[in-house]
Amino acid sequence: MIERIKTALARCGITMWRINENVEETAELFFVKKQLDTRRSKDVRKYGVTVFRDVENPEGEKPSRGFTSVQLISSMDDGQIDRELQGAYYAAQFAANPYFDLPDPVQAPMVEKTGELAEAPLAQSAGKMVKALFAADVHQDAFVNSAELFVSRSSHRILSSEGTDVSYTDAKVKGEFVVQCKEPEDVEMHNIYEYNELDGEALSAKVAEALTFVRDRARAQKVLKSGKYDLVLSGNQVATVLSYYEDRSAAHMVYPKYSTWQLGEAVQGETGSERLDITLRATDPYSEEGIPMADLPLLEGGALQAYHGANRFCRYLGVKPTGLYEKLSCANGTLPFEELKKGPCLWAVTFSDFQMDVMSGHFGGEIRLAYLIEDGKAIPVTGGSVNGSILDAQKNLTFSTERYLTARYDGPYAVRMKDISIAGAGE
Repeated sequence: MIERIKTALARCGITMWRINENVEETAELFFVKKQLDTRRSKDVRKYGVTVFRDVENPEGEKPSRGFTSVQLISSMDDGQIDRELQGAYYAAQFAANPYFDLPDPVQAPMVEKTGELAEAPLAQSAGKMVKALFAADVHQDAFVNSAELFVSRSSHRILSSEGTDVSYTDAKVKGEFVVQCKEPEDVEMHNIYEYNELDGEALSAKVAEALTFVRDRARAQKVLKSGKYDLVLSGNQVATVLSYYEDRSAAHMVYPKYSTWQLGEAVQGETGSERLDITLRATDPYSEEGIPMADLPLLEGGALQAYHGANRFCRYLGVKPTGLYEKLSCANGTLPFEELKKGPCLWAVTFSDFQMDVMSGHFGGEIRLAYLIEDGKAIPVTGGSVNGSILDAQKNLTFSTERYLTARYDGPYAVRMKDISIAGAGE
């Protein structure tokens, strides 16, 4: 199929292009409570083709460069492929950007992922993760209502008109589950998970925590008053807050001046708390553009060490293209979690939708469950919302020594912030 596409590109007069071949084999399991309801397997092969087109500018300036992408499948005949490529090439002239060099060519042998998840049969890996998923589901009052599990193994090849030809393999496990508690109030909570390794221990711990949270949500009270609290966030919410630093340092934010951060700048500002040490992790050996990827120190002691991003915007900034990262790692952590959440504070554990606004630095969401910790007691509460600003909160951050690991985050399990505005639900 790749040779058919290359021949079609030449036939259509397209000289600048990139082909992304993605092959994925997946085992999918769907459960109602602990009973397997549906089992599916998929074997999908996709071809993404990006075509580039230069548009001449007057007075000898460098041409503008546009690009568009299409998806092709092997069942298409030559005429269909030609029409898709010609349509993309025609559209590319209307998506012209300032000129940029294409990624430097790279040729290398296939990089194969190792480890049990990458090497074992999919059914075997799925079986182990199913066992881990239901290991903590042993209670009568709170239980896993439904669950989905996807184990995938994939291979990727990237070719370009500039001479790039690289490939690698990958493997992932991901899914979701719903926990439920019927008394004294019928409550359900939705959870998602994703791992790059066969981490059954992490999944079991996540399910056990979710069962505790849904049980406490069922008996939570609406007694939270509005005011400023020391706020403790944990799990995925910590990753969401820290994503601010990744997003603000991205080349596509810096080049148009949505972000004014400069290399070497103390972007955390003045702080008497832990200074941030953040690294972007390369989960794949190459980006989808064929750029070799490596771990990238982002913040050291709260100071910006690098810009990062896709080829085009890195070229505009005059920095080495890094590719797009999918995982953030934070090295901070000074207090055990039990010490971190000593009262008075509010430990907010689940939200209807927790978000970080990269433009303003505001974060927050509606609280589904939190623990109001005072005088040695932890009272489950619900209702109200968090409305904080990382620009204020970053002056006083304290992280737990306990760690939290997913496919997209490796860092402290929890963070404590001072004087965060909370809109309460109580009188």
